[in-house]
Amino acid sequence: MPKILMVATNADQIADRKTGLWLSEFIEPATEFQHAGIEVTGASLKGGKIPIDPHSYSNELPRVWDGVMKPIHDTIKLSEVIPEEYDGIFFCGGHGAMVDFPNAKEISTLLAHFAHHSKPIGAVCHGAAAFIGAEDVNHNLIIKGKKVTGYSNEEEKAAGMMSAVPFSLEDELEKAGATYEAAAPQEEHVVEDGFFITGQNPQSTRAIAELYKNRLL
Repeated sequence: MPKILMVATNADQIADRKTGLWLSEFIEPATEFQHAGIEVTGASLKGGKIPIDPHSYSNELPRVWDGVMKPIHDTIKLSEVIPEEYDGIFFCGGHGAMVDFPNAKEISTLLAHFAHHSKPIGAVCHGAAAFIGAEDVNHNLIIKGKKVTGYSNEEEKAAGMMSAVPFSLEDELEKAGATYEAAAPQEEHVVEDGFFITGQNPQSTRAIAELYKNRLL
């Protein structure tokens, strides 16, 4: 059974707004992975229960999600992860990822391992913030020369969040040497470049999950 590490944010606040994990960006791929027989482990920088962006669901959470959500109720700390035990890593989005993912040493260390061994590296929406500041085993920026996508400036502006985020994800990915690609706002868009598989927005989650799953099986 393949094993995947799904990484989520611990941050529940950005500027003066409540934030956290954008729930569908965990639920949809985790459901796809589990149905395919892939073992999912939830992880985060601090460990513990993951905060969920209150804008990413309405009313009560569906009870059918209980089993799927189990990995984010008590996540393992990234510093305690043994990367050799996992076949892939996947970074979930939500604006919280813009707070704690960039320049995190633990994330960089894991990404260097997965890249060096050509294991699938996935990120959807703001999850691509994990690539900011991350280096490979040769201390080169990990996405230099790679084609990637993530939440676009147009989408950030349309969501009214450009003044709240600490940086432009699109701009920082380009500064890190990546070739950034995007479709129109809220359109499904997935980019694959070697072992990197990235999705632009929440609308891309199912497509990236399908592609990523096929790389693991």
